[in-house]
Amino acid sequence: MSIIEIIVLALIQGFTEFLPISSSAHLILPSQILGWEDQGLAFDVAVHVGTLIAVVIYFRKEVSSILSAWFKSFGAQGSTDDSKLGWWIILGTIPAAILGLLLKDMIELYLRSAWVIAVTTIIFGLLLWYADAKGKQIKTIYQLNWKTALIIGLAQAVAMIPGTSRSGITMTAGLMLGMNKQSAARFSFLLAIPIISMMGLYYTVELALGDHLVDWSTLLLGVVLSFLSAYVCIYMFLKVIERMGMLPFVIYRLLLGVGLIVFLTL
Repeated sequence: MSIIEIIVLALIQGFTEFLPISSSAHLILPSQILGWEDQGLAFDVAVHVGTLIAVVIYFRKEVSSILSAWFKSFGAQGSTDDSKLGWWIILGTIPAAILGLLLKDMIELYLRSAWVIAVTTIIFGLLLWYADAKGKQIKTIYQLNWKTALIIGLAQAVAMIPGTSRSGITMTAGLMLGMNKQSAARFSFLLAIPIISMMGLYYTVELALGDHLVDWSTLLLGVVLSFLSAYVCIYMFLKVIERMGMLPFVIYRLLLGVGLIVFLTL
């Protein structure tokens, strides 16, 4: 990988992982459109580690409170709002974890194409617009229950299809279930922590067991750039949706999808 490719791909991962526009789609597109070679497993691990560090540090207080309450719930303290939220995050992670293991190879073989990305970008962009416009947006993150957490978790599993957007579809589900924008976004980001951790662990094991050459300077640069861009992205996104809602991201998705279709048909 050239230095330009490293910078571009790391920044793409960081800026798009938590926006409702699909990071997987944006990472696939350079190879589809520009003819860049696949960035490789080691680089995938690095940029996912960077985004994981960013979301954990940004939500460090929430993560600490949830973990503490969850462990204490097994003792005399019993159940609290934070411990319940911990259980809902676990429950919401299960569908994607199971389907990820079962369908990973099939999706990579048949669905990693610019045409799939173009179609899913448009379809799920319109769903995001509908949820933002029609959702009641009255529930907070602490008003989740096991049913709503499971529905959002099932939505997260659908995000395995490139172009869907993990954060986009979980926020869409949250908004449709009556959550306000901040709560839908925060639950989506907290839900990202275990799923990105599992992805990172899976890729790390695959990397360790395989015969892969590792360029540590490239990996370090990927971690740093994806961390910085992801942290800035989370901060700015939570500010933007409070004032402008999801519409800017819906418009971007529609333009991207239509642009891809035009490009592919020329």
